[in-house]
Amino acid sequence: MVQQMNEASPPSTPGKLKQEKPHHIHRFRIHSSHSRLTLFTSLFLAFILLFFLFTFTSPPSPTTAPRRVLGDSWGGSQWERLVSKSARRNSASGHTVLVTGAAGFVGAHVSLALKRRGDGVLGIDNFNRYYDPNLKQARKKLLERAGVFVVDGDINDGRLLKKLFDVVPFTHVMHLAAQAGVRYAMQNPGSYVHSNIAGFVNLLEACKSANPQPAVVWASSSSVYGLNSKVPFSEKDRTDQPASLYAATKKAGEEIAHSYNHIYGLSITALRFFTVYGPWGRPDMAYFFFTKDILKGKVITVYESPDGGSVARDFTYIDDVVKGCLGALDTAKKSTGSGGKKKGSAQFRVFNLGNTSPVPVTELVAILEKLLKVKAKKKILPMPRNGDVKFTHANISLAQRDLGYIPTTDLETGLKKFVKWYLEFYSTGFYKKGSWFKLACQLVTK
Repeated sequence: MVQQMNEASPPSTPGKLKQEKPHHIHRFRIHSSHSRLTLFTSLFLAFILLFFLFTFTSPPSPTTAPRRVLGDSWGGSQWERLVSKSARRNSASGHTVLVTGAAGFVGAHVSLALKRRGDGVLGIDNFNRYYDPNLKQARKKLLERAGVFVVDGDINDGRLLKKLFDVVPFTHVMHLAAQAGVRYAMQNPGSYVHSNIAGFVNLLEACKSANPQPAVVWASSSSVYGLNSKVPFSEKDRTDQPASLYAATKKAGEEIAHSYNHIYGLSITALRFFTVYGPWGRPDMAYFFFTKDILKGKVITVYESPDGGSVARDFTYIDDVVKGCLGALDTAKKSTGSGGKKKGSAQFRVFNLGNTSPVPVTELVAILEKLLKVKAKKKILPMPRNGDVKFTHANISLAQRDLGYIPTTDLETGLKKFVKWYLEFYSTGFYKKGSWFKLACQLVTK
């Protein structure tokens, strides 16, 4: 366009040239072109700036807690008093335990059991929205009534963890925080890496740098056995064939734990849980949503294996798992490092915590029908390729020998306790101090 304006126009009369337009007009048009270019460039840069602004200031994902600043949601003298009071032991021989994932299913039960026997207990939980956070808040109220303070924070927040270890000289860490669930990994794989790997590493970093270093007990999973076909599953069996991303992150956690044990002298015990169930459980578990859907008259989906066989699980009642967790804490030897420097070899253990009696899911449904006095509407489908495995079956001989672990609750007895809790808890809803609150008080004083 500029080039065309600068070229001479053809003559309108032979021998004469058409008068050229004044140069200031050319300059004006050239200037206008540059102005439009500058305008478009500015708008484009503004768009990029806004994109990054909204990207980095958007609300955190359900599984990622926001960064916290001292004096905002944690820190300060009042906060430190709450932390110290919660972590104070009631007996000279008791432990001082940091429980991660304390508002979770297993975390709440373990925290209560520790507090009841006189240990100092401090909880931490990020209250993510993987399932209804109102249930987690209800567990938090239960813990507060028992004298356990739960810090609202994320284990990926290194400054927060350092602050906690500065305030309290923990003797033990019970690490139960994790992104759970096999199927959800297909929707949000990043949450598993964030919590189960990055979060675990961050916690181990805090533990190895602490002085004194605490002994660490943490929740692995029976999912690490993956496609293993040898039954019952033993701690010596291969675990290098995970069937899901969740299982892979738990297997990665075991390898990471071993490296911190080897390099820094951290005493570490991994507990492979087998399908834990019971009161205050997780709504994403089959027994939980089966109960809800059966009561509502909805159709429940029951999966069968590709060969038409039953899918079975080694269902383990929560009270039995808690006993295993406490046994692991009580038998854990001290870490050998100090301030991040290893001074000798440290204890490293792996245990199965199961019930040793796999039950077909069809039998689980039959027991729920009996307890609820409602016939389930069932739809039988082949198991999808979502990471679930056909069966789980625990060999617990090692935990029996070293931890004194002996499960005593059969599935029908455990489900009866769960159904009682479920009916009382949901009869008035989350927001009223109804029968669920009375039940909570009974559990605290049990």
